Amino acid sequence: MAERFRQRAISASPGIAVGPAYLAAQPTAEFAAGQQATSGHEVLAGAVQTAIGELQRLAEGADPESHDIIDFQIEVLRDPTIAATTTARVKAGENVVFAWVGTLDGYITELEGADEEQMRARAVDIQDIKNRVLGALTGKPIKDFPAGSVFVGSDMEPSRFLAHDWSAGGGIVLHKGSAVGHVALLARSRSVPMVVGAGDFTVAEGAPITVEGDAGMVFLPTGNTVMRMVPRPAARRHDHTEPSDNGMLNTADGKPVLLSVNLNDPSEVDAVSIRAIAGVGLMRTEFAISSIADAANEEKQLSIYRRVLEWADGKSVAIRMLDVGGDKPLSGLEDVHAELRGIRLLLERPEIARVQARALLRAAVFGKLAVLLPMVTFPGEVEAMRRLFQEEAAQLDRRGLPYCMPPIGMMVEVPAAAVMLDTFATADFFSFGTNDLAQYLAASTRRAVTADSRKTSPAVLRILANAARLASTKPMSICGDMAGDPQYLSALLAAGIRHFSMAPARLPTIRSALIGLNADGTTAAGE
Repeated sequence: MAERFRQRAISASPGIAVGPAYLAAQPTAEFAAGQQATSGHEVLAGAVQTAIGELQRLAEGADPESHDIIDFQIEVLRDPTIAATTTARVKAGENVVFAWVGTLDGYITELEGADEEQMRARAVDIQDIKNRVLGALTGKPIKDFPAGSVFVGSDMEPSRFLAHDWSAGGGIVLHKGSAVGHVALLARSRSVPMVVGAGDFTVAEGAPITVEGDAGMVFLPTGNTVMRMVPRPAARRHDHTEPSDNGMLNTADGKPVLLSVNLNDPSEVDAVSIRAIAGVGLMRTEFAISSIADAANEEKQLSIYRRVLEWADGKSVAIRMLDVGGDKPLSGLEDVHAELRGIRLLLERPEIARVQARALLRAAVFGKLAVLLPMVTFPGEVEAMRRLFQEEAAQLDRRGLPYCMPPIGMMVEVPAAAVMLDTFATADFFSFGTNDLAQYLAASTRRAVTADSRKTSPAVLRILANAARLASTKPMSICGDMAGDPQYLSALLAAGIRHFSMAPARLPTIRSALIGLNADGTTAAGE
């Protein structure tokens, strides 16, 4: 028999189950066609009724214990206090999805902080209700998982357990969970092997996994598993300036230069060798988080960021917060002023920023994360976002969730910020975004600037050279299109830039151009 990892857990339901791992994910959804962000009370009331109907169907023919659990959830859904709180948030201007999520998250946080374990275990019941209504709001109900699988997740919702056919076998492994929760009670009543408190680990989808409920053990194949036990850390900072051992190339006169990649989607890492780069200089989150429902889904965001950080294997990953608004709409978020974009929108709609901040803080324990703030214009914007991160970190600490405070830097793409870069004392690092910088310098559209880039480039390069001097000793990089264009490499080196992040396809070209240049941008002798 092949060697296996043995992971200790807590017994929640006896028995032995063997089956392919099913990796649970939180429900993800897009807005149903034609649904507007300003939908309001009627849409929410309809979604609640849809969720109640789904639960009532689950209760048909259920055993008394299951029926009691479902009745409790229906009673919560009919609670007028929850409806009134959510409706008030909608009337105050909040998007209906965020109003619902924010209201239920308040109850979840309160339960998670309770002294008694039985009260803490009820948090997943409210999470269940939240997700079921969220699925109804967005037109994408929670899907079942394959029969005979071993469910692997942080926790499990009671209605998900009840909706599943356990006659083909299967089991449950929870990273957290509770032996006194409703799912553990249901598992024991239906003889489904289950363990909780297994800690954090990763296992390949479909890999064979064994659950020994009596012994509180999980057996995982070595070839498909990477064990990663995550203790609850105190808030700490990564050293953003720590040099990378790969992705470093020397200029002709021996000066080191870092080459990183830009990512639009986490799936792009499959085509990139992490050994050949310094890390990810820019990950744009607005491509992977394309709707207001995604923006409200903390667990989905966490899984996206975690995937990239674990792939990076300890190398730096700079993830930019949502750069939406203006000419970059977020599906379902229609009621915003045209001038609100990037950090201005995030601070105007803090409910969006807070979800993303929590996901980033939790993801930071899985690698070397750095957070980039988009479209920063004034120092106060960086300070306000840093306070928001600190507030969310305190909330995670109270809930007992692992997190790590990453360095927070800023995109330099607004001319007003570029010429005053020395005033941004609270920014940990700078990343020059030349695409927007060129557009705003030329008072033009991005498409027009791209078509006429040779005319605008002298102004952009002069701004960059001055901004690089103002950055002083703070780490800086460039991640716009100029970073991957060899015709600008000499001028960027002369400006003092030593970290270039670009589309993966541009790496070979920049590597070839770089080895023929000195650090001051001059051509090496013999070239």
